[in-house]
Amino acid sequence: MITGELKSKIDKIWDTMWSGGISNPLVVIEQLTYLLFIKRLDELHTLKEKQANRTRKPLENPIFSEEQTALRWSRFKEMNPDVMFATVRDQVFPFIKTLGQNTADAEATQNTYSQHMKDAMFTMPSPRVLSNVVDQLDSIDMSDADTKGDLYEYMLGKIASAGQNGQFRTPRHIIKLMVDMTAPTPQDAICDPACGTAGFLVAAAEYMQAHHRTEIYRDAASRKQYVEETFFGFDFDNTMLRIGSMNMLLHGVDNPDIRYKDSLAERGDNEGDDSETYSLILANPPFAGSLDYESTAKDLQRMVKTKKTELLFIALFLRLLQTGGRAAVIVPDGVLFGSSNAHKALREMIVEKHKLDGIVSMPSGVFKPYAGVSTAILFFTKTNKGGTDKVWFYDMQADGFSLDDKRNPQPDKSDLPDILQRWKERDGETESQRKRTDKSFLVPKAEIAANDYDLSINRYKEVKHEKVTYDAPKVILERLAKLEEEITKGQKALEGLL
Repeated sequence: MITGELKSKIDKIWDTMWSGGISNPLVVIEQLTYLLFIKRLDELHTLKEKQANRTRKPLENPIFSEEQTALRWSRFKEMNPDVMFATVRDQVFPFIKTLGQNTADAEATQNTYSQHMKDAMFTMPSPRVLSNVVDQLDSIDMSDADTKGDLYEYMLGKIASAGQNGQFRTPRHIIKLMVDMTAPTPQDAICDPACGTAGFLVAAAEYMQAHHRTEIYRDAASRKQYVEETFFGFDFDNTMLRIGSMNMLLHGVDNPDIRYKDSLAERGDNEGDDSETYSLILANPPFAGSLDYESTAKDLQRMVKTKKTELLFIALFLRLLQTGGRAAVIVPDGVLFGSSNAHKALREMIVEKHKLDGIVSMPSGVFKPYAGVSTAILFFTKTNKGGTDKVWFYDMQADGFSLDDKRNPQPDKSDLPDILQRWKERDGETESQRKRTDKSFLVPKAEIAANDYDLSINRYKEVKHEKVTYDAPKVILERLAKLEEEITKGQKALEGLL
């Protein structure tokens, strides 16, 4: 998390662009993304130069040719604003769009990020704004990968603050909880089929770097697997794909498989079958709206006959998961108790054919101020042969923030550490003995089946009613009469003063 001077610098950059005429926060982040990428290219080229000088060998796969030296960040940052503006607009941006087309720059650029850069548009409003932003970005020391990641996360947080175009994210602390509960390992292939800014994938990368760093960087093969074969994200918003891939790059994952894809649509002739490909799915898919049968993947419709996106996404998760693969996904409460045939069939499928591990019911304020819908986190494992014995429920009542539109931090009011601790102990004796009045408890599969596979926590949680004693009506009326008498006296006293 960035604080103090660095936070002030980022806020100042944001204000510079805002006052310069870029009012859409997504555009602000997109333009900063391009500049950070251009800066990153110069850093990579500088590293290659140092390596060549150290080994006294020719420069391998240079990003910039000698004729393109003026396109390097370290060069154009020294130009006067008008020349810099023309250089970036007319030469640097066309240059980054062509990256990856030449074998010479293949090593640095044949990655997911450069693919998304092909559609980059330069929309800086004036030489003054560009020069100001370049100066400010240059003053930030981003040699530490954590600084880059934190900087980017902070900027993405401003999307949530602004809430433009409905582009708000899953709260970072909820993402972290889901990642901590699923505990990804270097052997996982992690997918978010509606990845947006890649928040889940970034959190998974942070978790793995914190818990499996030695294994990840053990040798060239393990590092290659981590940066190229571990993270997969799909979206059909090109802006989000650019931001998401940049987010991953700045968190140390150079080449994740983040690409344009409508996850619920019928596969094209050139698209391979990705069934049973991933071992872990982390997602908060869009759960508003319905699709046409014609445009929806036929294999998903065979699993569950519905137009509802939230149900189709769950069917998609089951299709994408390997046998033994696990999922942690956010769903609207309606998925848990909806009475349509599709709702019931899907819940029965998860409970009877796979292993439903747990459900965390979240308070309705978690997504405020953008949405007040009640949601839950669903944890399940694909088995194809059942395995649900008892389902673990947790009734989250506080997430560390106020549940109104302000969402002020309330660190002393958070169930998240307790959720993680109890989740780890869910197979132990303590959890098995908890009562239905507690925050967490276990429900046998047979009871869930008997309730038509209703997975709403309110169906199973017992509410403890406390006896409240009230005064007798006569006493209350006497009290009201006395208050009336005092009011009348006061009114007469005021009238006497006039």
